[in-house]
Amino acid sequence: MNASRTNTSRHAVSRASTTGRTRITRRVAVVGGVAASAVVLLAGPALAHVSVQPVGEAAKGGYATVNFKVPNERDDASTVKLEVNFPTEHPLASVAPQSVPGWKIAVTKSKLAKPIEMHGKQITEAVSKVTWTAAKGGGVAPGYFQQFPLSVGQLPEDADQLVFKTLQTYDNDEVVRWIDAPTEGAEPESPAPVLTLTAASEDGHGAAADDKAGEDKAGDDAKAGTDQASAESDDGDGENAAASDSSDGTARGLGIAGIVIGVAGVAYGVLAGRRRTSSTGTPAS
Repeated sequence: MNASRTNTSRHAVSRASTTGRTRITRRVAVVGGVAASAVVLLAGPALAHVSVQPVGEAAKGGYATVNFKVPNERDDASTVKLEVNFPTEHPLASVAPQSVPGWKIAVTKSKLAKPIEMHGKQITEAVSKVTWTAAKGGGVAPGYFQQFPLSVGQLPEDADQLVFKTLQTYDNDEVVRWIDAPTEGAEPESPAPVLTLTAASEDGHGAAADDKAGEDKAGDDAKAGTDQASAESDDGDGENAAASDSSDGTARGLGIAGIVIGVAGVAYGVLAGRRRTSSTGTPAS
């Protein structure tokens, strides 16, 4: 009789132990799945490409300040050169770069096949390319991004967007060509930066009067400084400080946090399962 009770008790303990292990396994699977999803979702924004955005708006027929945002997509190399090519079908006569610490800037102009008129003047050449080159030992490090500002104008009145084919060079000599024009329905594999133009304002200029006056001066400065390098940083880390709020770095940090939370959940599930197993110990015969 006692032997029968002992066997029954052992079977009960075995069933309880098996049930506990099954619950723990399920918890581990659920927590692990949630942690993995968090890592995938949070790490997604790190896969970005070179883009261009206006400060405010870029109105047709006016002037605008735009920023070319360059994220570093490599874990073992730094971005050391950026070449932005301007559209030849819509030439921009006035292009003035803002100095960026730690980078040399060169503005290249080319003869126009057909002269254009700007503020009552005949323009026979326009900017065809702007190149930023990092100082020795500098550049955009892994996990960071850098913005390169330009003042541009006069924006065309007969276009809805401008496409800037761009080359991004890393210090391991890799060159990424962001040159694919946008297509409807799907983003190309290596999309070129696209500046969307808005409708002109009621005054027909597409910009405030004081902004326009500032752009006139900027255009003269750009002409005088064509192909001239400028603005090297005294601090070799200037380019990284300018990008201290990197969205890519944030995404990776949050991804690591997701893994930590997942591990903590797994540990909690294991401990909880052990407590239940201990509480169902073998009864006295």
